[in-house]
Amino acid sequence: MSFDVILKKYKTKTCILSIERLEGSVWGNIRVVAGNQAHCEDILHITGHPFEAGCPYEMCFPKNMNFEDFCYRAAIGGEPMHTYVNLYQMGLWLNMFMIPLESDEENKGYCIYSYEVTPQANIEKMSDLSLEASSKVLQTCIKLRGSTDFEKTMDEIISDIRDICGADACCVLILDYEAKICHVAAESRISDDVMPLKGYADDSFYNMAVNWENTLHGSTCIIIKDENDMQAIGKLDPVWYESLQKANVTSIVLFPLKRGDKILGYIWAKNFNTDDTVMIKETLELTAFFVASELSNHQLMERLKVMSSIDMLTGINNRNLMNNRIDRIVAGKDKLDEPYVVIFADLNGLKRVNDTLGHQSGDEMIRDAASLLADVFYDGEVYRAGGDEFMILACKMDKKTAEKRVADLIKRANATENVRLAVGISSSDDETDILKAMRLADKHMYEDKDRFYTEHPDLVYRQ
Repeated sequence: MSFDVILKKYKTKTCILSIERLEGSVWGNIRVVAGNQAHCEDILHITGHPFEAGCPYEMCFPKNMNFEDFCYRAAIGGEPMHTYVNLYQMGLWLNMFMIPLESDEENKGYCIYSYEVTPQANIEKMSDLSLEASSKVLQTCIKLRGSTDFEKTMDEIISDIRDICGADACCVLILDYEAKICHVAAESRISDDVMPLKGYADDSFYNMAVNWENTLHGSTCIIIKDENDMQAIGKLDPVWYESLQKANVTSIVLFPLKRGDKILGYIWAKNFNTDDTVMIKETLELTAFFVASELSNHQLMERLKVMSSIDMLTGINNRNLMNNRIDRIVAGKDKLDEPYVVIFADLNGLKRVNDTLGHQSGDEMIRDAASLLADVFYDGEVYRAGGDEFMILACKMDKKTAEKRVADLIKRANATENVRLAVGISSSDDETDILKAMRLADKHMYEDKDRFYTEHPDLVYRQ
């Protein structure tokens, strides 16, 4: 067989791969036995040394289990193979084709490997899928884009993916690198007999999941379809291998959910239908791309929501959220469960602390007061209404209970070195109109503040 004659007809980077066939579905050495001019120039440019015919494929391309599986399917199985993948560690996109060649050697197969590498994704090539895969990806996109409830939609999508894969279980795992934890965003199981991941996604699981990026080693996914693949993973990642063995996992397909160069989490299916490996890979490759995009947008919106509703200094609800809550109550959109109480609390002596000890000490005073209020009124809504002023709205609480809580609050505040509070209370028994109840609580608070300074004239601060 004249490989050079074949290769001269290809303009794109093209080479001939050989693969040794061992017993069962196991392969041996994979070599690059010949290459056209474009391939040779590419190898010289990337590796810095000339292409050597018959070299192990790792001398030309990164070692990759999925690449080896494709080569086996084409050269030994006789399947034409195509994929378009993101080589994210290299910042490149790879469009690759493998075409089977006839072989007159019993235990060796050959295929043509033609490839194109670009720095930017080509949308047309990304969507160049089989009709079956395209339909499934399209359904996922429609659900994601039309969703008003992200978590519910993720549950539906992960259930669809489990069906596509014919898997025992499918899951989306999110990584929180700051808190060093992971959590299950969505999960689908074929039956209750399959152990849910939520039961064991603990700290040790986070450490194992973070290491998957090293196990991927630049690959777009990890596919374990048989014992041979499992043993290969055992060498790369023994901790994960042991976990898979304990969970009775015989096959798994795992894709990173990437946005830019950051892995947000992973999507995987375990004990899947290995007869459909290529279709599953093709479908999940693009599905993971869209899921990651929507997940990133959802996380951004959640962060913006937190920033617009949480006071950055204290971590409690801010004035913006308080105003929105009151507006909804006044408009009749939110109904308060009676009896309810409204409490206003204000720090005594903050200006003195700011002027004499500095604003850092003043901020500490505000944070300590907020922590006390959130702790005492753990079942209420605690807002920072202004610089040193707080409001608490507590439903299903009568005035007598609120007065006991406030007495405990004052006792605990007076036991601190820096927090002294003026407090005013009103209840739905006093005023059913929320705005009037707020004004009344505010009035009682200032009366309490006047009493404090009357009893402690030495603490009155005059510049």
